[in-house]
Amino acid sequence: MVIRGRGRRRGRRGVERLPRLGPAPSWRNHDVWAISLSAFFADSGYQSVLAGFPLFLVIALHQPVWEFGLASAVSYGGGAAFSWAGAALGDRIGHRRLALLGNASIPLLSLSALTGSPAAAIGLLCGGWWARNLRTPSRRVMLVEAVPNEGDRNSVFGFLHALDVGGGAVAGIFVLAAILGHLAFKWIFLVTVAPLALSTLSLSRAHTGEPRGGRPAGPGRRPANRAAVGERPALPGARYLLGASALYGFTFYSVGFPVLTVAKGGRAMAYGIGAFLLFQAASAATGYLLAGRLRTGLRQRFVDLGLLGYAASGLGSVLLAAGYAAHLGIVMLLAGVAVLGFALGVIETLEPSLMSVLRPGRLAGRAFGSLSAARSVGLFAANLVLGLLYGLGPAWSYGYAAAVAAAAAAIVLAAVPAGSAAPG
Repeated sequence: MVIRGRGRRRGRRGVERLPRLGPAPSWRNHDVWAISLSAFFADSGYQSVLAGFPLFLVIALHQPVWEFGLASAVSYGGGAAFSWAGAALGDRIGHRRLALLGNASIPLLSLSALTGSPAAAIGLLCGGWWARNLRTPSRRVMLVEAVPNEGDRNSVFGFLHALDVGGGAVAGIFVLAAILGHLAFKWIFLVTVAPLALSTLSLSRAHTGEPRGGRPAGPGRRPANRAAVGERPALPGARYLLGASALYGFTFYSVGFPVLTVAKGGRAMAYGIGAFLLFQAASAATGYLLAGRLRTGLRQRFVDLGLLGYAASGLGSVLLAAGYAAHLGIVMLLAGVAVLGFALGVIETLEPSLMSVLRPGRLAGRAFGSLSAARSVGLFAANLVLGLLYGLGPAWSYGYAAAVAAAAAAIVLAAVPAGSAAPG
């Protein structure tokens, strides 16, 4: 005799079906949380240095703005080589091991305010930033392996970006409070060692990214399942994405430039840090809103990246240029910063999500390395050019960035796949 409760349902052939126990499995698993929290703590640390460094170099050490542009160009440009090398090395020694090594070396930039020498300060900043670039492709591979379902990639990268830049927002609040409290830059920067150490500790709790033949997944841990993911061949469009990412890099100036622009426009360093905080908050909120709400196909992702990402970034630069040139006030400048933050949230979610689909499985490591390197090459030129154009006036710098962002949008929109049958 079978007792039928409310939880049982009868199938087509009269077979009793047991009710589901608990909620369906979520992509927010142990590894995703460990990697994303690591990103949160990392940005809480090094973004404090990035927020304060332009003020430290230009205002405290009395160096010209073009020197800050050169420092940003060298750090970002050199990062291209480290991203590429990191992707190749991670494939050989294991992405988890390399990600931990790079992450543990980021605190080099926390020491940059201990010296009164601009060259030494820039060198320490670059060393920490290059370590960050070394681990970035490997961290992305770890995240992809933690979520084999390609349909969840938008969500997981949006979630990562939300916590990543959310840490940057925390950094902005800290630096703003520290500057209002007249805390010396050396102490502001040294404090960042603590969250950076927590970042490495959190990353060590993730268990994806092991080299092939490494230790098996533990109880309850989802295996990487590389064979299943690697069965699908690569899709066309990756070269267009790399080209667009490089062009976007040519527009993606350091947030230090808007920090300086708003600080000078508002005639106070606190306004500049407020702009940094707004940028981070807008970007984090965008990543959070995209997480779990973007399960679009490949074609729509290309369109969204072109319009809501690259084109919106150009619009943010236009608002900054117009606000400064026409003396439209602090509100217009901050609006431009907010639009830039929104655009970055879209780009940082959709670029890696698209690449993980276009270059799946064993191709992912090199693909993420190429993506980071393409961005860094553009960043080298962007910060160098903006630093030089800034001498003519901020409007020249932001006008250049807006024009190149429009070109990046055109490239990625030209690469939109036909039809909607692509994976995603």
